[in-house]
Amino acid sequence: MPSTLLAIDDDAAILEVITEGLAQDQLRVVTTTDPHAALEMVANERPQIVLLDMVMPGANGMEILEKVVAMDATIDVVLMTGHYSTDSAVEAIQKGACDYLAKPVPVAKLRERVSRLLEEARKRHETLELDRKLLEAFQLEGIVGRSPAMLEMFARIRRVAPHFRTVLVSGPTGSGKELVARALHKMSSASSSSSPFAVCNCAAIVETLFESELFGYTKGAFTGATQDKIGLFEYAHGGTLFLDEIGEMPLPSQAKLLRVLQDQQVQRVGSPVPRKVDVRVIAATNRNLRDLVAEGKFREDLYYRLSMVAIRLPSLRERPEDLPMLQRHFVERFAKQYGKNIQGITRRAQALLGRHAWPGNVRELENVIGNAAMMAESNVIDVNDIVELLRELDPARRGEQSLEGSFVCSSQLPLEEVERRYIERVLHEEDDNVPQAAARLGVPRSTLYQRLKNLKSSE
Repeated sequence: MPSTLLAIDDDAAILEVITEGLAQDQLRVVTTTDPHAALEMVANERPQIVLLDMVMPGANGMEILEKVVAMDATIDVVLMTGHYSTDSAVEAIQKGACDYLAKPVPVAKLRERVSRLLEEARKRHETLELDRKLLEAFQLEGIVGRSPAMLEMFARIRRVAPHFRTVLVSGPTGSGKELVARALHKMSSASSSSSPFAVCNCAAIVETLFESELFGYTKGAFTGATQDKIGLFEYAHGGTLFLDEIGEMPLPSQAKLLRVLQDQQVQRVGSPVPRKVDVRVIAATNRNLRDLVAEGKFREDLYYRLSMVAIRLPSLRERPEDLPMLQRHFVERFAKQYGKNIQGITRRAQALLGRHAWPGNVRELENVIGNAAMMAESNVIDVNDIVELLRELDPARRGEQSLEGSFVCSSQLPLEEVERRYIERVLHEEDDNVPQAAARLGVPRSTLYQRLKNLKSSE
């Protein structure tokens, strides 16, 4: 199916030149001299590329640009103008234009630029399809990753799951430790649809209630014990008990937990009768238990009992190659959850996400994508849909150029800095050919040489 290009210019002669100059089998060119009808044509024709004249009678090219980007941020908008200025070029790029060309634009140059945009769009589509296939291949019970660290962890889970009695899962907050625990449970030899999976958040239990929560109590064991209650160990009989944030468990409870792990028996508070239990225990922590042992805050014998098998989850910062796949995973999940036709994330939004440090790890990414999917008004997530936290990055890193070459900048950058980065991008795309870059920027060659000299001296 051919791609569509919409050209908007009040000069019919220019539109005729564009139509003839860009004619090819895989490109359908539609035109209009009416800027007021342009947005309706964008909605009806769904173009991949829009060529937009900057100055037209009764219309503001910048305003049309903003409306086109708001309708569909995946459209590549190229502004054309006979009144080139660096300020307007910077403003156009900031508002979402992919390029800014000075009129008259040579047909050969325009054809080359359009061909490049079509090729980039084709590659993005192929990458999207590949990501979907990879997403299916690189998942383990809801855990997503293809980095070496994650693939090694997947292999370890598969080896351990049929045989474990205790496992210690470590990793930073938000990295997915409970997902690992659930994967181990589902893949264990004892797992079935009826085998329970119980969760105990050790950080959320008052110290005096640990014993009754884990082991249960009998009626009359203490004030308020009006009936017998089973503990989490008895509830998890035949299945798995997940002890989250085990490093927060008080020492007296640690001693009793160790006894249960050794004997596989529990005693309810207030009862002298031991009860046999068959429970696999997975403990998780975001703290270094060895350090806690050295500080006398965690029992050494319990640490060795729990860590017979240890699995470490890397932080998201340690596996940046997994970020695009995780983004795709969460986009698909939340698009389905919210009933929206969200196809993906724009390049500039991906560049912004790629620069974030992710201190909250995968959980933070999940929250960000979930929020953005809820707020998105088009079929893609763009920069404006991302929460304010990610737009307020360190100033030194604002306006970086993404790996794909898309230019991302912030209105909080000094104008000179944005200008410098735009010039650098054009030079890069022209293979450092100054005359060609000058022609594309619409300035004399001598002016560009002088500007480069001034920028270099100011560094």
